[in-house]
Amino acid sequence: MSIYCRLGEIPDKRHKVFRQPSGELFSEELMGNMGFVGPSSLLYHVRRPTAVRGLRALKEVELRSAPTEPLRHRHFRTRLFNGSRDVITGRTPLLFNNDVSLWMVRAADDLSTFYRNAQADEVVYVSEGAGVLECPFGSIPFTDGDYLVIPRGVLHRYRFTSDKRVLLVIESAGYVRAPRRYRNEFGQLTESSPYSERDIRCPANLETHDEKGDFRLVVKKSNTFTEMILAYHPFDVIGWDGFYYPWALNIRNFEPRVGRFHLPPPTHQTFEGDGFVVCSFCPRPFDFDPQAVPAPYSHSNVMSDEVIYYANSEFMSRKGIEYGSITLHPDGLAHGPQPGRTEASLGQKQTNELAVMVDTFRSLSVSAEAVEAEDRDYYLSWLDA
Repeated sequence: MSIYCRLGEIPDKRHKVFRQPSGELFSEELMGNMGFVGPSSLLYHVRRPTAVRGLRALKEVELRSAPTEPLRHRHFRTRLFNGSRDVITGRTPLLFNNDVSLWMVRAADDLSTFYRNAQADEVVYVSEGAGVLECPFGSIPFTDGDYLVIPRGVLHRYRFTSDKRVLLVIESAGYVRAPRRYRNEFGQLTESSPYSERDIRCPANLETHDEKGDFRLVVKKSNTFTEMILAYHPFDVIGWDGFYYPWALNIRNFEPRVGRFHLPPPTHQTFEGDGFVVCSFCPRPFDFDPQAVPAPYSHSNVMSDEVIYYANSEFMSRKGIEYGSITLHPDGLAHGPQPGRTEASLGQKQTNELAVMVDTFRSLSVSAEAVEAEDRDYYLSWLDA
């Protein structure tokens, strides 16, 4: 995001002598993407962030495609997936291509290990749970409905304060940002954007930990988890400033647009990545013309796969889904309201649906794990009863 943030103590000029009370220099770290020309932040550490005591390979993160099956619409019931202890290494892969991958996690532990995803930006939708995302930039409290946007390379840790911990994780090979059409030439979100900078929550409450010891960090790179033992606590930053940091946006702060007649899905776009977009379907009034048809018209996903995660059990055009369902409507097939849903939508004034949609511009592969929770008769749900 093109929002300048500053927290803690920093010198008046970059790359200038900046000493601790002991006389030692603070250690600078420039973190950003696209080399030295993309968004970046400059952090000041008490200790060197490069000090590693040991390392070992943990495991390969294998993305296994399910056997090829006939092309069809698909439905996966994520509530059937087994839980795991850790929110990082216990993620279940669902769908993937070279641009983006989707994962579900139901964690048992209330505290995760220190983690750095060195191969992808992450958009984490908190379906259930509350807690704090901790990182060297400070902390971000989160609750259900929050999107946590964590740029590639940002070290972080989850600390949950709730018993339920259900997350949808979207990994992006490219930089996740607000859609271009929402921003002016200076990077500011415009008046017509469905959210503003006031809705975006940046890190706060910077706590500096000057601790020596053995601190376990898991790094994901080239689809492999590596364990590193850091010599110093990674949250030893005294201050930072810049444009590169994690941030949060709650889905309920997305302002849905309505029209006299039905508006298409790009109206609900929330983020863009390289090769995909993320949209939010939120509670809203329906179209207000007396002759309007609130349910969407049938459409073909030409050059696009459509994925919807149902964050509650209500969706006006769909039947047979439940909270936690994920549907995949692939390129090459028309889809739309199921029988009876269009007629039932007539005269309705509003919807309370809550869903996250990911549209990709390249075909998605279905993981071997996803088919274990598949409703294999979903494609038949468009037949008249």
